[in-house]
Amino acid sequence: MEEVQLNMDEEQSATKSTEFSLLQCKGTWKRQKASRHSLKGRVSAAKIYESTSSHSISWTVVSPITFTYTVTQTHDLLNPSNDTLLMGHIRDPKQLEAFRSNTKPIKRFVVMDETVYNIYGSQVTDYLETRNVLYRILPLPTTEENKSMDMVLKILEELHRFGIERRTEPVIAIGGGVCLDIVGLAASLYRRRTPYIRVPTTLLSYIDASVGAKTGVNFAGCKNKLGTYIAPVAAFLDKAFIQSLPRRHISNGLAEMLKMALMKHRGLFELLETKGRFLLDSKFQSTIGLHGNRVDPALVSTQLAIETMLEELAPNLWEDDLDRLVDFGHLISPELEMKVLPCLLHGEAVNIDMAYMVYVACERGLLTEVEKLRIIRCMLRLELPVWHQDFTFALVQKALSDRLQHSGGLMRVPLPTGLGRAEIFNNTCDDTLYKAYEKWCDDLSTESKQ
Repeated sequence: MEEVQLNMDEEQSATKSTEFSLLQCKGTWKRQKASRHSLKGRVSAAKIYESTSSHSISWTVVSPITFTYTVTQTHDLLNPSNDTLLMGHIRDPKQLEAFRSNTKPIKRFVVMDETVYNIYGSQVTDYLETRNVLYRILPLPTTEENKSMDMVLKILEELHRFGIERRTEPVIAIGGGVCLDIVGLAASLYRRRTPYIRVPTTLLSYIDASVGAKTGVNFAGCKNKLGTYIAPVAAFLDKAFIQSLPRRHISNGLAEMLKMALMKHRGLFELLETKGRFLLDSKFQSTIGLHGNRVDPALVSTQLAIETMLEELAPNLWEDDLDRLVDFGHLISPELEMKVLPCLLHGEAVNIDMAYMVYVACERGLLTEVEKLRIIRCMLRLELPVWHQDFTFALVQKALSDRLQHSGGLMRVPLPTGLGRAEIFNNTCDDTLYKAYEKWCDDLSTESKQ
């Protein structure tokens, strides 16, 4: 044994490792030893580490990848005098000036949810034609039931037929979260990464899908089983779209807003608690100046939801860290949503999950009874379901077992520890989960809208 260990030590000591920087000069990249301080030219953030031993040579590449994207809240997005839709993604002043002075016609490929197209298609057409844009609008039935690779391929076929410049002519997606996810995946696949722009038209996508980097489609009966982490170059948010939504879809979006409130911001929770019904009634349209209002709850609530979401997403766009507070309400809900499709909207399934987890938190002593009741009352005032007959304890066990498998062997359950505070827990036992489930069913099954 001592001889074997000695041989291993000799091999390790014989291994030589060298760090190289990468320097661009006259259009080509050359590696230079990192110890050289007088590197002239363009130096990459990437490094190459070369290791040699008596029997092998290997190269390790460390290449930082940076995504920059802009989330812009605006108004009158489809007014032809508003440049945002065509130019809002350009951040560099020199590139913007070059874009404005370019005599080449602007070209845009636009994918719209067909329901959205029926409402806003003429406005989008008028905008593009007034701005002399060469365009193709592709309306598609982007629903959860057909959120599939077939839809992605349909987009790619039409995009290829239309033809775009791969870096300067971003694809535009206009619709709800399903539309944004599908188009994002298509753009990430076309030419290996084509820039795209998100224009959310639902409240849920306004504060959730539009501000992150995930794309995806359903596969093998599982929600978002296929996808990529490719952020849009920009997301343009206009609350005017929300006024055309049915009331149920506004409640649906309020669930994701409530999620962020419970996890991170007590003030947002209290705003939803006191003004949530008003936001439903007003459909998130501005009320400044009406009835003496000095503060617009729609503006404040959406800004807080977006800011708290970005705080969690920006440092972890690729989900390298699997401890994610934004997973609250998303542990059991994907299984439930796919099981009863199309009976529940995404936010409704999320809220049912959250309602149960609030009971789990209370059972663990993380929330008081008073806090639990305040949260459930708030959910009901937002006209969200808090229980469902297909949310069985067997479903809970299956979903959490799957989570163990895909989350590095840990449960990683986000739970509220107060109003606007939360932590990740890995040690919630089955007995606690079942006791919470029984109490949840006893208290809320009669409140169900199903």
